[in-house]
Amino acid sequence: MTYKTEQERFWAGEFGDEYLKRNQGARAIAANIAFFAKVLRRTQNIGSFIEFGANIGLNIAAFGSIMPQVKMSAIEINEKAVAQLKQFQDLTVYHSSILDFVPETRYDFVLIKGVLIHINPDELQGVYDKLYNSSQRYICIAEYYNPTPVEVPYRGHSGKLFKRDFAGEMLDKYPDLQLVDYGFMYHRDNNFPQDDITWFLLEKR
Repeated sequence: MTYKTEQERFWAGEFGDEYLKRNQGARAIAANIAFFAKVLRRTQNIGSFIEFGANIGLNIAAFGSIMPQVKMSAIEINEKAVAQLKQFQDLTVYHSSILDFVPETRYDFVLIKGVLIHINPDELQGVYDKLYNSSQRYICIAEYYNPTPVEVPYRGHSGKLFKRDFAGEMLDKYPDLQLVDYGFMYHRDNNFPQDDITWFLLEKR
């Protein structure tokens, strides 16, 4: 696989391998179930789902436990994570960089969670197009939020984490997208702690 950006090589390689070792377990899945319980309360008639940057499938496992009837797909750049994703029954897995992914169909629910922050800012407009073109109805964006674009150090690395108003930029870019709901996950939550991520549920109208 060839890569357009340093960020892709970073996540496809050794750092991405170490990331999947750090982020796994039943507690993470439980926190994701609590997350989806909030997000999905404003949705209806979801029959298909795709996650951009699924890693080892912690969101897949949580979403599937709540919506077992949904046909599910995942995109993932890291080979070792893909191997674990392929252990899920009835999950369509695309071993691909998001930048290279070409949507073949549209999905009722498109998820990107903790991934846009790691994409080269010069490639964001193209990724927004892929999210939009993959969606039949809903897009859920869950990322570190900042009202203006800013880069922050990430585990001793520079050029690997960028915060901004991703959802706001998509709302500005596509006039038929509307904000349905939003919320915040807190790392000190008493029962279901996660990173301090703000999520936005968008819908095509």
